[in-house]
Amino acid sequence: MSVPEATADYPLCPVTGEPAAALIQTVSCEFLARLWEIEFKVDARPSFGGATHLSLWRSPTGLMFFSPAPVGDADFYKTFYKTLGPKLFPSERRPRAEFRLAASHIASGARVLDVGCGFGGFRPFVAHADYLGLDPHFSGEAADWSLSESLGEHLIKNAGAYDAVCAFQVLEHVERPADFFAEMTAAAKPGGLVIVGVPHVPSAMTRIPNFLLNAPPHHLTWWSEDALRALAGRNGLAVETIQPVAWSKMDSLVYWIERCSPVRCRDVYFKHAWPWHAAALTGLILGYVANKLFGPPRKTKDEGAGLLLAARKPLER
Repeated sequence: MSVPEATADYPLCPVTGEPAAALIQTVSCEFLARLWEIEFKVDARPSFGGATHLSLWRSPTGLMFFSPAPVGDADFYKTFYKTLGPKLFPSERRPRAEFRLAASHIASGARVLDVGCGFGGFRPFVAHADYLGLDPHFSGEAADWSLSESLGEHLIKNAGAYDAVCAFQVLEHVERPADFFAEMTAAAKPGGLVIVGVPHVPSAMTRIPNFLLNAPPHHLTWWSEDALRALAGRNGLAVETIQPVAWSKMDSLVYWIERCSPVRCRDVYFKHAWPWHAAALTGLILGYVANKLFGPPRKTKDEGAGLLLAARKPLER
């Protein structure tokens, strides 16, 4: 499962471009592929390409990232979304808590671009604004308020067009998050906002053993506050807030799985060991019951469901 650190080259942090600070662990692609197959009925092998192992690294900013960073292909996500079903995606009835936080930064009448909009869960929270969603993976879902195109394609005719450019739980899915964030910045007007919500480390999500939703080819990066500050700073943006996101109906199951798991990860996150598999199953079963009984925790001392960055693009001089 792991290799000696002395034999590994240190890859560059996908945010700062500086060498990683430490190797955390190396995991077999075949092991992850088998888990994806068993749990979600999806074939992840084509997404891994020719890679046999992936290494998890920590950057000096605290960002955790996989190298290589295999992005889930279209077939992977088509099957994955079908397995999850639309009821497990954010919606007006089951919104992410970060939607309310983000909406509080957006003025009435503002032009808003929601990159990776999915089923448009953020849209009801900015009814006071002019909303447009982008998502090539959800083509045809709502042609009146979304476009099936990438951000790069959209920028050709819409650079500097938006008062707020948002991406919720998207940055961790891309191979080059710094490039993606730079495109978001390019889409914002001078003086406009760039808002991103991301999964973070440490968190309940990173403590659940063999937690596939936080693994490649789905999640490629786990974020820290310092990493978000570095991302904004390298694009010349001024950070207005970095806020922890409270648990909601959308994601509180993760909180309860972690609370109910007899094994909690620290320095190793993926391992083919029966106590780990049993702990993951126990956490899921008991967590599901606890979530049904108690729902989102009202007050908790843990790190919350994620981080939300709001950063402002400077005015042109």
